[in-house]
Parts: sequence; C-alpha cells; structure tokens
Amino acid sequence: AKGVREITLLGQNVNAFHGIGPDGQVWNLAQLLRHLSLIGGVERLRYTTSHPREMDDDLIAAHADTPAVMPYLHLPVQAGSDRILKAMNRKHTAAEYLAIVEKLRAARADIALASDFIVGFPGETERDFENTMALVRAANYAQAYSFKYSRRPGTPAAEMHGQVAPEVADDRLQRLQALLLEQRRAFNAGQVGRRLPVLFDRPGRKPGQVQGRSPYQQSVHIEGPQSLIGRIAEVEITAATDNSLTGALVPAQAAA
Repeated sequence: AKGVREITLLGQNVNAFHGIGPDGQVWNLAQLLRHLSLIGGVERLRYTTSHPREMDDDLIAAHADTPAVMPYLHLPVQAGSDRILKAMNRKHTAAEYLAIVEKLRAARADIALASDFIVGFPGETERDFENTMALVRAANYAQAYSFKYSRRPGTPAAEMHGQVAPEVADDRLQRLQALLLEQRRAFNAGQVGRRLPVLFDRPGRKPGQVQGRSPYQQSVHIEGPQSLIGRIAEVEITAATDNSLTGALVPAQAAA
C-alpha cells in the first residue's frame, strides 16, 4: 500500500528457514516466497544470504515457477578446494556446489550467480587455490566478493598450522579478483542490446537522470523523469561499465 515493489528476505543461511504458515503447517522458504508473490503490487522477491547445503529442490523449483523471484542468487562457496572447505567447516564439496549451480541453471536459464571467496585460509596450497580458480571458471559469476583471510584471535583457524604468508595471500587475491572482474565485465557487456525491467528507486547522479536496479542487481542509469521512481519500466541497455549499465526508456513507456 506504501508503494513497495520489492522485498528481500534477510537471514544468516536464510534458505534454512522453516516457520509456521497461515495454514498452521511448517513452511520452507520456497513456500514463503510463493505466498509473498501473491501480495498485490509486490513484483520482485529476493533472499540472502544462502548456504549451499540448504538449497533444496523445492527452492530451486521456486526460481522456475514463481516469476517474482528474481533470476539472481548470492550463493557463497568460499573456496574450490574440498580440503579447505572441510577445514572451514563448510560441510559441502566443490562438486556438490557445482551440481547445485547446474540445477539452478536448468530450472532458470537466465539466472545469474554471485558468491563469496576467502583466499589464504590456513593450510591453503597453490593447488588448493587453483581449485578455487577452476570452480570460478566453471560457475561463471555475474558478481562476487573476495577477501584475504584475516587471523582473528580466539577463532579455531587462528590456531591452525600452515598460516599463509601475507604476500602469498595478496598475490592469490589479486589473481582471483582479476578473474572475477573479467567475468563481471563480460556479464555486464552481455546486457547491451537487451531490454530489461528496471525498478527505479532514486535520482541519478546527474541532472535529468534516474537510477534503478535490473533483475540482476545491476545499477542502471537513464535520462528520464523523477516520476519513474517507485516504478518498474522496461529499459533498452545501451552501454555497460564494470559496475553499472546505461540505457534508454523504451519509447512506448517514455510516452506513458
């Protein structure tokens, strides 16, 4: 009623959600998303942050059968080495993660993925790091966040043997970030020429501009009236940078 068009469900391992639904039964996240999609005026649903272990078949199916669920998913993996994943207590393997990615893409061909990575975790070898790079190439991300392991007193990892030298971790982080940037650039460039529904939510940085978000969480700038704010409108993408897209309102809507 107040004009909200998009809802993001937030939680630590949000896809592990179970709660009592209006029917008195225990619902999972997929059921909750389908229920929220019935609210009049709500056109976009997102959830974050997810854990691979909780990505069940019903939630994957919701990406296919519930149009309001956006085709963009932040699914952190942290590393591509099973040995390091075990040391991190992640409780999944690289192959299991990639199998989930394959299922998601089979359910929703246009889905884009984001992830998190930590390099230089105690015990990480060059081979472990190369396994991470291989996973990144296989998954092909639209966006990702990558960090160098930071030793924190009182944590189990701080007492582990094989602490990685800072200069080695720095080198690995730079190599990983270069690959992730290459993938992000390619994904953004791939939007040029497409028409995307954009939810406008603020004035642009320049006079006469408005800014919004694509279904893939990309920032989109166009020349347009402030009256677009709070609306979803179709935009033809004309240019892309590392971090944003530029476009033009399709003529039919520009006249609306």
